[in-house]
Parts: sequence; structure tokens; C-alpha cells
Amino acid sequence: MFPPNFAWGAATSAYQIEGGWQADEKGLSIWDTFCHEEGRVFGEQNGDVACSSYELWETDLACIQQLGLTHYRLSLSWARLLPDGTTRHVNQKGVQYYNKVIDDLLACNVSPMVTLYHFDLPQALQDRGGWLSPSIATLFDDYAKFCFQTFGDRVRLWITINEPYVCAKLGHEDGIHAPGLKEKGTSAYVVGHNMLRAHAMAWHSYDSGYRAEQRGAVSLALNSDWFEPLDGDCSEDAAAAERELSFTLGWFAWPVFVTGDYPELMRYAIDAQSSRLGYAGASRLPKFSEDDPAVLGTADFFALNYYTSRKVKAGRGREQTLSMKCDRDADDVLDPSWPVCGVSWLAVVPHGLRKLLQYIKDTFSNPAVYITENGFAQAGPLQIEDAQRCEFYKSTILEVAKAINEDGVNVCGYFAWSLMDNFEWADGFSVRFGLFHVDFSDSNLTRTIYRSGQDYARTISTYRPGK
Repeated sequence: MFPPNFAWGAATSAYQIEGGWQADEKGLSIWDTFCHEEGRVFGEQNGDVACSSYELWETDLACIQQLGLTHYRLSLSWARLLPDGTTRHVNQKGVQYYNKVIDDLLACNVSPMVTLYHFDLPQALQDRGGWLSPSIATLFDDYAKFCFQTFGDRVRLWITINEPYVCAKLGHEDGIHAPGLKEKGTSAYVVGHNMLRAHAMAWHSYDSGYRAEQRGAVSLALNSDWFEPLDGDCSEDAAAAERELSFTLGWFAWPVFVTGDYPELMRYAIDAQSSRLGYAGASRLPKFSEDDPAVLGTADFFALNYYTSRKVKAGRGREQTLSMKCDRDADDVLDPSWPVCGVSWLAVVPHGLRKLLQYIKDTFSNPAVYITENGFAQAGPLQIEDAQRCEFYKSTILEVAKAINEDGVNVCGYFAWSLMDNFEWADGFSVRFGLFHVDFSDSNLTRTIYRSGQDYARTISTYRPGK
């Protein structure tokens, strides 16, 4: 069912698990700042301690070994390595921490997939304009080159930026993620553009300076739901579903994998709404400059984060103020037959992943695909015997197998989100995605495997080579 070299993994990110927010000269990140502002996060919670993985890495490693993972996806804290965001000052204790993590993984025959940026921009760079500033691309490239130079001799899989869509929209349009800006209909497109510029610079730096010796692969992790029309016989609903895919996955995948530019459908929709609402400036969707490294072709594999699906109906131009919602002119609908887990947005739709994988194969020239995040949320009373999550993973992994064996999708790996319960951004600790439960009421932050973790370990054992 799965190729012999299939990557069986789990994923985490630095801010969500590490804690140690002021330890050993670490600089502040925008999430440190955001969480300490009243009313930003559920229950005024924060990641100051989180899972304390900065102190309890060996405990995490034991969890990784218990699952039998072949791969582990982690992210580096930019502010832990470079406290002011630049290479002028390197925090050697941060370097030592990540060296130990990578070395320990390799000693246990676990391959690291390393993400350079998972939402936690150094606050010092936010103070200089953050992702809205064109100069951020060069600063990110400097950081990336530092990481390639420092860790790249042992890392074969790199992710530059995790979910640029979420960083742009939730952080700069909706204001519910750091840095908490609500600049409707404008800033998110600029942020997304600068993230693509930063990614492309880093990819070209790796390609020209490190690839020959280190023999690694570099991509960026793109999140997307699967979208399909509410009424399959309605052409307006079908067009709306196509717009949703263009504004979510296409926004970043089209420039990297198809044309080197944004989807025509996306630009047309944005410019049409600008005209309708009397916005007289230049297009709100930036244009790529010939002075920047080309973005086309800057991914060695397709990294996909998938959680849920939506039915889509046409918006019919009801929005009267500039915003991304206005530009998309579409309404997302949950099919009542889909169960919802943990959080209101997370409908359980495993077959949507198969459809999205087929779409990626057909649209982006059949790339190698790693599913870099996929998971099931639990909220409310703790259930270590998490039967629903067990069924979710069973169904989802079956859909991935169908995508490989029946649809011919080149899926190379699957990473569950997450290794353990952690700080889930604006939801704080109220939502649990882990294969291991973390008892945040216990000063020891005890990890206990869920039944779903035990099932996942059995699945890996069944398909892992040599087992």
C-alpha cells in the first residue's frame, strides 16, 4: 500500500512546544508579544512554558521512538538563534539546542524535516515593518543561509515558510494571529508577496550554495482545504469553488509550480472588486519584479497541510467593503453529514484529502508530495481512549493509500499533527491535537500516549521497511 521509503512522521513547531521564552538570550518573537496582550488568546494563555521542550527534549525523543517514526518535523525559533533577527548576534545556546535535537534524531534513525519559519517572527524585525517590509526577504534569506550553513550537513528536508496563507490572512487581515493587524483587503497580499520573495531567495541560495554538497530538498508548506460546489449543477457555485482554490492553494502554488505569477483568476477577482468599490490605486495584488530571483520552480517537492473541506456557494457580490472575503465572493458551507471535531471549523472529511491530492497531481505536474500536517482536534473532557481520532487516522491513511495506488499520486510521506498536545495559537491549550497527551496542570508536563498514538505506531510498524 505504501512505498518502502515512505516517510512516517509527526510534526510540531517551536513556539507551540518549546517554552523557554526568555531562556539563554532568546529574543522575543511576535507571538511572545501577542500572547502577553490582553484578550488575544483563550484564557489569557501563552507559550511561555508550553510543553517545555527546550528543557524536556529527551522526553519528546522517547515519544518519537515509542511511535517508531521514520521522520520528525520540527521548526527552528528564529529569535532563539538570532535574537535580533540578524546574523550580527548568534545565540550559541540556541545553536547547541538544535544541534542536539538533530543529532539525537539521527542517532535514533529518525530523519529531521526542518521548518525555518512557523509563525514566530522576531519582534525586532516586526518593529522594522515585519512581513510588510520589502527588506524582510533579504533578512529571511540571511537567516536561511545561516541555518543551511549550521545544520544543513545533517538535514535533507527543509521547509522555508509554514502556511504563508495563515500568516498573511490571520495575522494581517483578520487580526486573530500575531502580529494582530486588521488591514482589510491590502496587507495580506503584500505579506504573501514578501513571503514568496523570501522563500524564492532562500531556495536559490540553497540551490547555488549548498545543494551540491548537502544534497537536500527545499520547499514551503502550503495549507488548503478541499473546495467543491454546494450545488454541482450550478455554474456560479462551481466558479466560486474554483475561486476559493485559487485564493487559498493557488495564491502560493501557482507562482512556484505553474507560471511564476499569481493565478489570473485571483488577480481578475481582486481587480474587479477594486473597480466595483471605487478603489483607484494600483492593483492590490503585487507584481513580481525582474530584480528578484524567479519564484517559478523554487520547490523540490509539494508540502501540503490539509485539515478539512468545504462546500462553496457563490457570494453574489454582497460585500460592500474591501476585504479578502469581498475579493473571493464566495461563502463556505459545512456539509451537515460531516462530523465536526474539537473546533467549529474542523469538519472531518478524509476523502477531501484524496480529492485534493488528485487536484495537485493534475494541476501541478504530478509533483512529489509530503503531507506535512494533518490531524484531529479534541476539546472538552480529556479522552485518552480517543476512538474518534483513531477512526479519523484509519480513514485518512486509507485515503492516502488510495491516492497512491489508485490515482497515481506521488505521495512520499505523511506527518500527523501533532506529536503531542501543545499551544494551539489563539485557542491556547483548549484544543488538543496530540498523539501524546500533555498534562499542563502538572509541573512535570507528563506525556501520556493516546490510543490513537498506539494505533499510529502499529500502522507505522506494519508498513515501515524491515518490520
